[in-house]
Amino acid sequence: MSISLSNISKSYKKVKAVQDISFDVNPGELFGLIGPDGAGKTTIFRILTTLLIADEGRATIAGFDVVKDYKAIRNSVGYMPGRFSLYQDLTVEENLTFFATIFGTTIEENYDLIEDIYVQIEPFKNRRAGKLSGGMKQKLALSCALIHKPKVLFLDEPTTGVDPVSRKEFWEMLKRLQKKGITILVSTPYMDEAALCDRIALIQGGEILEIDTPDAIVSEFPKTIYNVGADNMYKLIQSLQQYEHVYSVFPFGEFVHYTDKRDSFEMADLQSYLEKEGLADISIETAKPNIEDAFMELAR
Repeated sequence: MSISLSNISKSYKKVKAVQDISFDVNPGELFGLIGPDGAGKTTIFRILTTLLIADEGRATIAGFDVVKDYKAIRNSVGYMPGRFSLYQDLTVEENLTFFATIFGTTIEENYDLIEDIYVQIEPFKNRRAGKLSGGMKQKLALSCALIHKPKVLFLDEPTTGVDPVSRKEFWEMLKRLQKKGITILVSTPYMDEAALCDRIALIQGGEILEIDTPDAIVSEFPKTIYNVGADNMYKLIQSLQQYEHVYSVFPFGEFVHYTDKRDSFEMADLQSYLEKEGLADISIETAKPNIEDAFMELAR
């Protein structure tokens, strides 16, 4: 295994950040750690990159123990933290040269690995890193994490605060890196990004809810989901929550994702109830579940 965690737990005083976490990541796999802020994703990343020591459990990276072999791990992994942490007063080129030097290599030696990414920021190579846009900072940070040709790449919420176009470009870059044999562990709070991973671990409150492929997790959703719309979204949500047969209600864009307790559900019954509640322009239709629906169900 490229990454292996066994019964990892970590607490900060009385707060349990992660509890009994176990999962493996295969060589060359793009594995996603999916969950909201405060779920424990960053704590797991810091343990795996030797920045924190777990209270319990054991973890290995490329066969190296994260406690005993921390120096070997630091030389064989790339880490891109959630916050932009490069030297903002140095230029793009100076940052990249600095990190290459730290790892005893040069930009030229591993340029083939970062070429697809670096060509996009090369026109700005003399610009200070602090003056770059969010998307450009992201590309520079990824280039610096890759310049020593790591076996495993850790990306902690790399697309948070980045525009949709840059997010799409970033995931395309990850797919290309995966084809070069790099194992990638990425964390994100964005449920739509989960579908881009080979396998995912859904995490909430420091505990793993489910580990599988995105399609497999979605296929296990136990209920039929209905897209419900009306002229007053706030009143619609309140009315659905008070409906005697309600199982779950979650806002989803311009609709509400509704599930019913009954096995035999009639749309006309719900339509009639909502009309009596004073709602108009009511629409009810079946919808396919997605990762967000699966997460909300597992986290109930």
